[in-house]
Amino acid sequence: MIGGGAVTAEQNNIYGTLYLCATPIGNLEDMTPRALRMLQEADLIAAEDTRHTLQLLNHFNIKGRLVRYDEHSKDKQGEYLLGQLLEGKNVALVSDAGFPGIADPGEALAHDAIAHGIRVVPVPGANAALCALIASGLPTYPFFFGGFLPKSKRNRREQLEKWQHIPATIILYEAPHRIVEVLKDILNAWGDRPLAAARELTKLHEEFYRGTVSGCLEWLEVNSPRGEFCLVLDAGDGAFAAAEEELEPLDEVSKLMAEGVDKKAALAQVAKKRKIPKRELYNQLISEGDGSDND
Repeated sequence: MIGGGAVTAEQNNIYGTLYLCATPIGNLEDMTPRALRMLQEADLIAAEDTRHTLQLLNHFNIKGRLVRYDEHSKDKQGEYLLGQLLEGKNVALVSDAGFPGIADPGEALAHDAIAHGIRVVPVPGANAALCALIASGLPTYPFFFGGFLPKSKRNRREQLEKWQHIPATIILYEAPHRIVEVLKDILNAWGDRPLAAARELTKLHEEFYRGTVSGCLEWLEVNSPRGEFCLVLDAGDGAFAAAEEELEPLDEVSKLMAEGVDKKAALAQVAKKRKIPKRELYNQLISEGDGSDND
């Protein structure tokens, strides 16, 4: 097996290429000309749900050889598809909607292809997480994508506890039959944060709720859940402060200096905040090897 690194020209000539083709998340007009060409030219099209993908192919009058590749068949079918790629066949991988490899088994095939020195090419298109993020009204940078939370209530609560103080806007996916239960767990674990909940993205009945976690629960009492949800949650009050508190004092000094604060001011600020003598911090900084701009 070949490790990491660049794919050589020789490998490009011998092996096939794995194309990760984004498909529409609702509106078929979001299918790109490049993705259509890749599906037309591929020797095989690997799909989560071949019936669903067949409808897409029929809509665009594409005739292709469909192969099932989903969570239940990924081990067996992954070996088959890898073999086809090593024999020089080109494979277009699609999910039911959006990017393959995002919260779906395509991640495993891309990983294995790269490990074998096979060229892996992304073919961009629609993505639910980014669509929801940019229209959420919440900070778009930095953001953290968490995908689907665990189905088990206990595991979900443990996961929420681990992610409580992530200093970033958080994006989650959730199914309609679990959305209320998940929002209640989020409310209990993280408090009543600002939130945007998007459903039916890019479709005729696309809808956004923008408000708070508790407000969304009230909204769902009137508007019954339907369609997959994308939740965008604010970092929440204290999340950034909590993350800073986890930094060592010297790391916080270095962070301030990297942001343009001079050494004296950074030392004074952190010393005051952490209730540490400034001279003690300065001596630690010198002992760490930072002897620049002596004061």
